[in-house]
Amino acid sequence: MSGMARLELFEGDITTLDVDAIVNAANEALAPGGGVCGAIHRAAGPGLAEECARLVRESGSCATGDARLTGGHGLKARHVIHAVGSIWHGGAAGEADLLASCYRAALALAETHGVASIAFPAISTGIFGYPLVEATRIAVAAVCGELPSRTVIRRVVFCTFGADVTAAYKAALAG
Repeated sequence: MSGMARLELFEGDITTLDVDAIVNAANEALAPGGGVCGAIHRAAGPGLAEECARLVRESGSCATGDARLTGGHGLKARHVIHAVGSIWHGGAAGEADLLASCYRAALALAETHGVASIAFPAISTGIFGYPLVEATRIAVAAVCGELPSRTVIRRVVFCTFGADVTAAYKAALAG
């Protein structure tokens, strides 16, 4: 993997990671939610929700498959990249393309803003209902497919919560 970013797997709380940016599994309104989104907003403090609301007022909601960047506020990370994954509707509604797109959009923003290290949660696998193994395979493929064109990003962490998610990422990274 010479020249390409180092991939890591970390099981634990994404809000505690010392990286340049953590990715939030966001909704289109960039509003605080449940799961990883709620945890990130709680750890970052109220300034994150205020910045997100201002961003939406100024430039509209964030479409599924896209991403937006904010400051890290109370987090160790300098930035939060809010990536909107797809809601699972059975697999025939373009969900896979939209999910892959949000990972690529997050990496493009990271590159643009000088982010050398970035951590991703398992986007869309919580309340959005995306099947875990399929979402994990898409995440790893999208990130690995995008990294060769990125020169700034040196480290990518797939942050998991729970043994099932960790096992799915281990399998996807091994394949």
